[in-house]
Amino acid sequence: MRTEGDTWDIVSSVGMTALQVAAARAVEAQRPDALVHDEYAALFVAAAGDADTARAIADPAHWAGTPLANGFMGLRSKFFDDLFIDAGSAGVRQAVILAAGLDARAYRLDWPTGTTVFEVDQPKVLEFKRQVLTDAGAVPKADRREVAVDLRDDWPAALIDAGFDPAEPTAWSAEGLLPYLPGAAQDALFTRIDLLSAPGSRLATDTTADTIDFQQLADYQAEHASDSPFGKLDVGSLFYTDERADPAVWLAGQGWTTAAFAAGELATRYDRSIPEVPGPFAQLFKGIRYLQAVKPS
Repeated sequence: MRTEGDTWDIVSSVGMTALQVAAARAVEAQRPDALVHDEYAALFVAAAGDADTARAIADPAHWAGTPLANGFMGLRSKFFDDLFIDAGSAGVRQAVILAAGLDARAYRLDWPTGTTVFEVDQPKVLEFKRQVLTDAGAVPKADRREVAVDLRDDWPAALIDAGFDPAEPTAWSAEGLLPYLPGAAQDALFTRIDLLSAPGSRLATDTTADTIDFQQLADYQAEHASDSPFGKLDVGSLFYTDERADPAVWLAGQGWTTAAFAAGELATRYDRSIPEVPGPFAQLFKGIRYLQAVKPS
């Protein structure tokens, strides 16, 4: 179970979710209609040494019956890619990737000249990521700066120490993050983002409906997905389900312009069929909303 101040590396707890998301991106890159091309994702999985997750790349059928199957990660990754691409086209030259995990956007997206990308995550996760990318000879396409701090702590101070400028518009991403934060930490996260965001800033995140029964998900997972890499994760113990504000409502109350999309709407946008997910996982899939927000100039 999660505890206050808990930590992890790349093959335990929340870190394992980042590894499996990287594996799903590697599988997405193999598709003829791939929405994202992440040449580094498979390198992270290989370096981590987790045989089950590596096998899922070699044989994507191992994902069958889990939320990471059927192109779900392609839709999600493309949505967040578009945040940064659109922000760059609008003149934003500062990006913050919260809970960056094994996200390689600083290396694979074509950032405008003069862009600084801040990656915020736990020290062990960033250390692993840096080592793999260095060994691969990877070169970031922006000024990439690591911010090794827990998002439950005073991350704004660490971000500013790394050179972040609150007076400049920022593109913020909080991808696959919110359920892993206690409600109070999530609410503090958005309060801090708002305070640090100059007019013209943009934000993308994904939220889950408070009606989702995570214990039911965990029970179904144990019974039907134990032989898949996803069986390594106990979603019932990783997610927080305590009370929290609705990010779309809260941001709108602070003057941000917001728009939310269901996964099916993203599938239509990106000309891809809606992924089929069995059992209670379908409830999770349908309960996710992808939120865009802009702070007016």
